[in-house]
Amino acid sequence: MKSNLDIIKAHYAGSDRGDIAAMMADVSPQVRWTEMAGFPCAGTWVGPQQVIDNVFAVLGAAWEGYQFKLERLVDGGDNIVGIGDYRGTFRATGKPMQARVVHVWQLEAGKIVRFEQFTDTLLVAQAMA
Repeated sequence: MKSNLDIIKAHYAGSDRGDIAAMMADVSPQVRWTEMAGFPCAGTWVGPQQVIDNVFAVLGAAWEGYQFKLERLVDGGDNIVGIGDYRGTFRATGKPMQARVVHVWQLEAGKIVRFEQFTDTLLVAQAMA
């Protein structure tokens, strides 16, 4: 059985490859996925399909070269923290963006049950304006 840290590493590896199926492989059907207020896809999305439709599809359509660059992971057992940067260019304005970000993951029984994002939404908004 994979450790919680391995599950999150696998999610980020899938993200690096643009592999949505790998990213969602260990996500609970009842996951609660929260994107920070002020972020383009802000809100709490429940279930993998809502996350795909309201987060990944939105970001992919609106941003060119959008990516999360992982700097480090903090292993807290059932809670894993990913620290890094968002990067991309907003298609409508052509403006680039780079913003620090923290992802907080909660896992239960080998499944991701909660995700919460914390980022500098002002830097994102400036690229979009």
